[in-house]
Amino acid sequence: MNNPIVELFTIPTLRTDADWQQIVTAQECIYLNRKCVKVRKSQPDVSIGTCTIRHGAKQAHEVIVCPHRLLERGQVFFDCLHLLTLHEPGNEIHRVGEIEIPGGNVDYFLVSVRAGKVIDFVGVELQSLDTTGTLWPVRQQFLRSVGLVEPDALQATRPYGVNWKMTAKTTMLQLHHKVETFEHLGKHLVLVIQDGLLAYMRREFNFGHIQDAKLGHAMHFHAYSLTERDQAYHLQLASRTSTDASGIATALGLHMSANVELEVILNQLQAKLSTKTLLRL
Repeated sequence: MNNPIVELFTIPTLRTDADWQQIVTAQECIYLNRKCVKVRKSQPDVSIGTCTIRHGAKQAHEVIVCPHRLLERGQVFFDCLHLLTLHEPGNEIHRVGEIEIPGGNVDYFLVSVRAGKVIDFVGVELQSLDTTGTLWPVRQQFLRSVGLVEPDALQATRPYGVNWKMTAKTTMLQLHHKVETFEHLGKHLVLVIQDGLLAYMRREFNFGHIQDAKLGHAMHFHAYSLTERDQAYHLQLASRTSTDASGIATALGLHMSANVELEVILNQLQAKLSTKTLLRL
């Protein structure tokens, strides 16, 4: 299939029974249970609706370009339940959207609540791939193929692309700022991404030390694959890895500012060690 649009308004374009006139008119995102929030700058009442695209010259693959697409079935939140280490049976589980913390906003918090009181929480960040250019013409070409757009509605423009480098760099820098807060509080922060983006990060950053997930680490990476089944695409957890705040700094080739004072003290102590300082009985 040559169509670059894989999912539009959460509906797979390979669906043979889809009523695209009704879908485009409704402009609904089933994951947000509201109108799609991705709108055209020139037409703010028109939602773009593109969730997933097919990209790649040699070996095309499905790339999620809207973070809300990662909310399918709420699976990403269920996969974080084990990180609520203070949670007990009987507690309520809440999903709270966008909370500001030192270091920036966090997309969601998974919260354990008992008798109206917050007992524990996990921060959950959703990251899709950013695009370059515009997807609007290829979106319109698909709609034209199903008889909804007139030829003169299409406008020539530069090709779209996937901005792997900027997405990865921006994501890692944001994590660097946020994970210090979670580590200081003894809590967990989870980055939910597609497996292809994690693979790119491993190639571009120093990820050698980021291995199998450990409960004691503050920073967790949950990578998902997108698999086709029954004329639909579904998220499937592909891997879990983790590190701490220092590990994120190492991945970026940075020094942890939070550890500067500790390093200074350790260096001074090291310099003064001698037989004279040895405590003797």
